Amino acid sequence: MNTSNASSEDSEDNARNAGNARKASNTALLDAAKRGDAGAVRAALGAGADVEARDAELRTPLLLAALGDHIEAARALVVAGGDPNAQDARHDSAWLVTGVTGSVAMLRVLLPAGPDVTLRNRFGGVSVIPASERGHVAYVRAVVSETDIDVNHVNDLGWTALLEAVLLGDGGPAHQQVVKILLAAGARPDLADADGVTPLQHAHRRGFEEIAALLKGAQ
Repeated sequence: MNTSNASSEDSEDNARNAGNARKASNTALLDAAKRGDAGAVRAALGAGADVEARDAELRTPLLLAALGDHIEAARALVVAGGDPNAQDARHDSAWLVTGVTGSVAMLRVLLPAGPDVTLRNRFGGVSVIPASERGHVAYVRAVVSETDIDVNHVNDLGWTALLEAVLLGDGGPAHQQVVKILLAAGARPDLADADGVTPLQHAHRRGFEEIAALLKGAQ
């Protein structure tokens, strides 16, 4: 038997086995992050899993943890160097998802990892915009006070956080509070949408007189 050929085959087998083991560890990590099992996350990382492994939709373990609001799993991934800015096929990231879920706890877990508050979602918006749309009062308060996020950022639809709070909100107490917070943080009530309609005009059109009063008072 040719010893050089045997050695080459052994090397290939070892490489193949190592690759399979790494793939299994990555799969275990992604699964653990998705279900929020912090212990299993640490075990998979200890077994050699890549903290930036991707699933079929290009979601990282940290993004999966953020989607499920799994705080301890996310904390373990941040400690291991997980990137809060890594975006998937839909341009979501762990950081951007916090604006959708409204999780202040997740926001604070991710802050030490250095999230890019200018990162844009598939609509060209920063995290405060979907949070304002959904009336996530505590999140909006936290993100404008604990980061330097631009409250006047305009997304690809031509809307600011203030416009989305009026256009897509229900005019109730939560969205009224969001409008108050945004205005106090420097949101410009004169920034109109792509058709030239201001937040105040939209508020009047939708019958949101409480919000209209807030906007008028800020002009």
